[in-house]
Amino acid sequence: MSRARIVVDRDFTVSEVPRRIFGSFVEHMGRCVYTGIYEPGHPEADERGYRRDVLALVKEMGPTVVRYPGGNFVSGYNWEDGVGPVEDRPVRLDGAWHTVETNAFGLHEFVEWARLADVEVMEAINLGTRGVDAARELVEYANHPGGTRLSDMRIANGAKEPFDIKLWCLGNELDGPWQIGHKTPEEYGRLAQEAAKAMRFVDPTIELVAVGSSNSGMPTFGTWEQTVLRHAYEEVDYISLHAYYQEHDGDAASFLASALDMDYFIESVVSTADAIKASGKHRKQINLSFDEWNVWYQTGLETEDQPSAVAATWREHPRLIEDTYNVTDAVVVGTFLNSLLRHSDRVKIANQAQLVNVIAPIRAEENGPAWRQSIFWPFARTSALARGQVLRTAVTSDVVETARYGGADVVDVSATWDEENGVVALFLAHRGLEESADVEAVLRGLTATRVTRAEVLTTPEGGDRFSANTIEGETVGLRDLDGVAVDGETVTLRLPPLSWAVVQVAVERR
Repeated sequence: MSRARIVVDRDFTVSEVPRRIFGSFVEHMGRCVYTGIYEPGHPEADERGYRRDVLALVKEMGPTVVRYPGGNFVSGYNWEDGVGPVEDRPVRLDGAWHTVETNAFGLHEFVEWARLADVEVMEAINLGTRGVDAARELVEYANHPGGTRLSDMRIANGAKEPFDIKLWCLGNELDGPWQIGHKTPEEYGRLAQEAAKAMRFVDPTIELVAVGSSNSGMPTFGTWEQTVLRHAYEEVDYISLHAYYQEHDGDAASFLASALDMDYFIESVVSTADAIKASGKHRKQINLSFDEWNVWYQTGLETEDQPSAVAATWREHPRLIEDTYNVTDAVVVGTFLNSLLRHSDRVKIANQAQLVNVIAPIRAEENGPAWRQSIFWPFARTSALARGQVLRTAVTSDVVETARYGGADVVDVSATWDEENGVVALFLAHRGLEESADVEAVLRGLTATRVTRAEVLTTPEGGDRFSANTIEGETVGLRDLDGVAVDGETVTLRLPPLSWAVVQVAVERR
């Protein structure tokens, strides 16, 4: 039997729960847009072509902000192609994913869908093949009330009121040689600085995210952030991070400890940003936007009939990286959400990539059903139940030794305290593969009165750690976690092997 002791204190907080950390990502890639959120002619499509079955699952999952339209796609995208009458929009080749882009879905359609989904739009601009002029013109088109050529064009295209998009990404992964318009840190830093200035001249209320490193293993990691922020510190509000993880060669222990690398990545970028703040004698603080993260089995960008990164023919919305997620993946995703919450004093935005079909918590078949993948559940419950203040956690736990990351606590945790409603929520991931874990949580300054929710996701009966949901049915989901007890300031529970759980308790101040 493994053991873990968790101590939280009502007076030791990290920050308010930043609602934007429960973000997602929609890119013109594979079947995320076409046959994902948008499929005219589908039995569940509304009069505008939005899939109502997918929209219902999105609302259940609870993302708060969605990044659009990319991703690698945006670095070769002309935003003007996606506005105006659909029949007049050009068909283009998308070099990022070797597909044919019809532009039947563009800015207006996404903003309308986002309003239906009750999510904030996080718009990315093309700083790969385009620059300052296109950036400022897009802000004018989207946000200016009217009376200018571009704002009047928006009105003529059916949107009388401004879109009022507040959150903007200054490009995507431009540190990567794979990116269309790849740049050196000096080139990007200057371009981001000038694009940011021009965009704010149009709308001074917007918030801007500078491109950071595509992952912590990039050869330019660290120096990229230093250089970019040395140029653009005063013009931007956030710097981005991207990270994807997968199991390698059956090393489940290291995979389950991947959040240790996420912790390292976040803390390294915070240190770099603060060093630039000090050296540049800046007063404001740069926060972090972890605007791509997930489990991604990067064994090749496989399509339905072409097992290579680039398909042999140009096609519309082919299948790309439609990973099927299992129980192990769901537990790992739960640890990533814990990491984001534990660093919520600096990580203010985060986007799980992507929303539908492409490495996604939601799958949707063309002219067929939609369903929840295993990773849907930790996100949905954390987004719904993490309210109020994030509490600092002091954990004493048995340790799992890993080849990649050294020792990792067998139980990973984050905690929130909703003072208004008198509820503490514990989000727990058990990394152990064989033994159950007895957990004691001590709530200092609070008295637990009753358990209001206790749910667990673990290996289903008759299944194993590779069990997954498919078009045939959902076998992996949440069930009641029995045996949770409260006694004064102490909550005790037992976690099954390889599990993710949420426990809510009603509390009173002492």
